[in-house]
Amino acid sequence: MNLPQQFAFNWKQQFQHLSTGNCHLLLAVSGGIDSVVLVDLVSKAGFDYTIVHCNFKLRDAESERDAAFVKELGNRYGKEVLVTEFATATFAADNKMSIQEAARKLRYDWFNVLTHQPSTVNRYILTAHHANDNIETLLFNFFRGTGISGLHGILPKQGPLIRPLLFAGREAIVDYATANNLSWVEDSSNASDKYSRNYIRHQVVPLMKHVFPTVEDNLLHNIERMGEAEMLYQQAIELHKKKLLEYKGKEVHIPVLKLKQSKPLHTILWEIIKDFGFTANQVNEIVKLLDADNGSYVQSATHRIILNRKWLIIAVLQNEASTTIIIEQDDKKVAFEKGVLTFEQEPIGKFKLTDTHTIAALDAADIAYPLLLRKYKTGDYFYPLGMPKKKKLSKFFIDQKLSRTEKENVWVIEHDKKIVWVIGLRIDDRYKIKSSTTHVLRIQFVQQ
Repeated sequence: MNLPQQFAFNWKQQFQHLSTGNCHLLLAVSGGIDSVVLVDLVSKAGFDYTIVHCNFKLRDAESERDAAFVKELGNRYGKEVLVTEFATATFAADNKMSIQEAARKLRYDWFNVLTHQPSTVNRYILTAHHANDNIETLLFNFFRGTGISGLHGILPKQGPLIRPLLFAGREAIVDYATANNLSWVEDSSNASDKYSRNYIRHQVVPLMKHVFPTVEDNLLHNIERMGEAEMLYQQAIELHKKKLLEYKGKEVHIPVLKLKQSKPLHTILWEIIKDFGFTANQVNEIVKLLDADNGSYVQSATHRIILNRKWLIIAVLQNEASTTIIIEQDDKKVAFEKGVLTFEQEPIGKFKLTDTHTIAALDAADIAYPLLLRKYKTGDYFYPLGMPKKKKLSKFFIDQKLSRTEKENVWVIEHDKKIVWVIGLRIDDRYKIKSSTTHVLRIQFVQQ
């Protein structure tokens, strides 16, 4: 079969629910040979379509040349062309992203807007990714360590996004463009090996072909097999998640003992945490967390995983519940975001009183466990040491001349809904050492 016939056959196999009469296609066209061939094949197949082009403003005059070429291509086929421009470099800097990541996000965010505009028929974005792109993606993901989910390569369909050229190799596309006298523009950045994908394309794959002449065909077959293996893998992962994860409001609770017994631990843990902004490199940190001090945590950009006794709790950052830690009687050391608390009980005869805000000396007989370690909340009150009347913490903070930021970072230890210690500031008068005290609970705070 020639390329148009292969295109039609593949379309029928992969996207049989989409016909020339029930959809409108938005072709993502850069002006390069792959996207130009895509336009020609879609046009010959009889689909209704619009050409869309992103000008990322990264290559000066060359970027303007590409935009002008794509507009002329639309004129040639008699189709509308939509062009958008992005200040990609500025966006990347503002969001602390690489240029490639920024361009990808801007591009697909725009595609999402286009496909969700009101229309009498469904809209789909088509990109010109082909078989060689798929191979490069497989190798890129393998070297980067994305796990099995990265080894299925590029998916032919993801929501409104369609890649109908994955069946075709680069050589077939070039041959078709040449035989049909198609014109295109070359992106000069494609020649540079400073980009990882280009290095794989220009250096890694050719070297592999010297050793394994059929390496490209073998990798494409592996992509198919990996896609099937991933289906089984995901089924197993879902079973593990069902046994391990307990959803409580916006939090996810995981029993530590059950998690430790789950095998393979690192793989299961990665599949759980990756949806909460954590990276593969943090898996080992979280494994160590299973045997860490109560209150220890690992943090991503959006979430925190905190060890709270026999549970790992995954919570959104700034979530009040994620800043509540249970302290049991056998806890000698508790870590939290401001530092570490150590707990020690000793007879009154051995205790030496020290005048420091970082140590709380309490009558052990008045303390019942569990205690709660949490952030200060509006409405909290206590009986400051030396005062017979209660005082709201908000007024106490004014007396202490705390700034707004300092107030927001105050933590307290609570017992039976009563504040025992405003950490680093004052204990509650009801828990002070008395003449009847026989044992002292000494809590020391070491700031991080």
